[in-house]
Amino acid sequence: MARHSGASVLGRRLRVGRCGPGTSLRTVPRRVTTITNDWPAGSARALSAGTKRDDVLDEVEGPDGTFQQHLGPFHHYLRTVATDPDGTVHETVQYGLYLPWFGIIFRWPMRRALRHPRTPGSPSPWWAPPDKLTARQTSALALLAAAAMSAAFANTLFTQTSTFAADGFHASDRMLGASGAIVRVGVVIALPFAYLADRMGRRRTIVLLAWLTPLFCALGALSPSFWVLTGSQTIARPLGLALSMLATVAAAEDMPRNSRAYALSLLAMASGMGAGVAVAALKLADFGDNGWRLVYLISLIWLPIAVSLGRHLDETRRFETVHRMSPPLNRRRLGMVALVALTSNLFIAPASYFQNNYLDKVRGYSAGGIALFTLAVGTPASLGLIIGGRMSDVIGRRKIIAICTPLSAACLVAAFFAAGSAMWFIALGGGFTAAMAYPAFAVYRSEMFPTGNRGMANGLINTTALLAGSLGILLVGVLRDHGSSYGSVMAFLGLGQLAAAWVAFRHYPETAHLELEQLNPEDPTIVSAD
Repeated sequence: MARHSGASVLGRRLRVGRCGPGTSLRTVPRRVTTITNDWPAGSARALSAGTKRDDVLDEVEGPDGTFQQHLGPFHHYLRTVATDPDGTVHETVQYGLYLPWFGIIFRWPMRRALRHPRTPGSPSPWWAPPDKLTARQTSALALLAAAAMSAAFANTLFTQTSTFAADGFHASDRMLGASGAIVRVGVVIALPFAYLADRMGRRRTIVLLAWLTPLFCALGALSPSFWVLTGSQTIARPLGLALSMLATVAAAEDMPRNSRAYALSLLAMASGMGAGVAVAALKLADFGDNGWRLVYLISLIWLPIAVSLGRHLDETRRFETVHRMSPPLNRRRLGMVALVALTSNLFIAPASYFQNNYLDKVRGYSAGGIALFTLAVGTPASLGLIIGGRMSDVIGRRKIIAICTPLSAACLVAAFFAAGSAMWFIALGGGFTAAMAYPAFAVYRSEMFPTGNRGMANGLINTTALLAGSLGILLVGVLRDHGSSYGSVMAFLGLGQLAAAWVAFRHYPETAHLELEQLNPEDPTIVSAD
């Protein structure tokens, strides 16, 4: 069965009728910024001002001698160049960039890039994608990153607060481990939303989840017992996982071929910001036995993002294009990606879940100390996401996986043996290299499957990953109750990371520089409307 939404079929090639790559159906705020430059006569900048630039955008010269955007992220762009009789060159750049929620972060680097153009033919700045994004793609990526923040807060909330809630309810380590496993088993709740996204669209499902996730998280503040808290977050966390998963699917579908890993790295950085809010809020847990409840109430701050998504997020072009509904699922690809998710999460999930318990019970850190450690180690390490995402798009995913995954596993295991400042530096190294590998791993989950079942395939893979994480958490909880040290248990589970890297390097295809339709020939090729 095929889906049609404003597209006309030309053989195997399709023309999108509703919106081209640089347009949007939704109202976009029109804020315009002006930059003026004066260049002395004969200077290098004066001589190059009259040439078209090709760094953060591609320019085209208009009939009146002005330069306009041919391809780039701006909803408005105009550059004029005037020369005085003495040879002084006056350049004026007017541009409008719509980046909801993240405009303040990119405002200065974009302004600097426009004021100081790069040499023609040079690669884009390190913070920018390898490809030039359109205004539609830029705003969509920012909105999806905002959704990722909300999702990450939900995904981090129980992990960060469970130790303090367990103390308040006098729960044992075994109960703590069991609750972590139960919450992760709840990932099956995400599967119906993955199915809905393949049927009724990415946008509508993402908006629905953006409302449901913070509301269910906030219910945890009212829990009368540890098991009721576990039950509420068994629903809330899978909603956040589904939101995060579909945000990555939508980003992969809308990004150009050389920037998919970069886009996922930005979503992961935004996720780090959302998780950072949960970590920073841990200080509230020091306010008595019930201080942790305040952290759950903070979930409501993410509701404005749901409003923003509902107003401004467009459906992905690939979903809007005619495509086959429910194509056969490639079982070999699904099994291969699921195996990597399984082996890696046997280590990653318990290492993350028990980190706070380790710092609390073994190293004697307070809630504030744990928050400081997590932010101090995690924030610098997040730069690895941008570096790893860009390198994955430039030199390939498999090389990044093969180099970074063993290094990250070794460092993260060593952090459970070390103490003092050594623990901080080793954990930082492990987090940085793990962050570099993440975009390369994550992008395969969307690239390896066609539009008609991309959401469901991601749901099944994420379910596998979460169930494996639950198994790892249960195992650590049982072994800890029998006297095993955190270090020895994590060293054993860390072998799963090495297995994941080997499978990915040996058996994954290299997908960098290829369109999704080249990787999935059953999908039609998209031709943008002019």
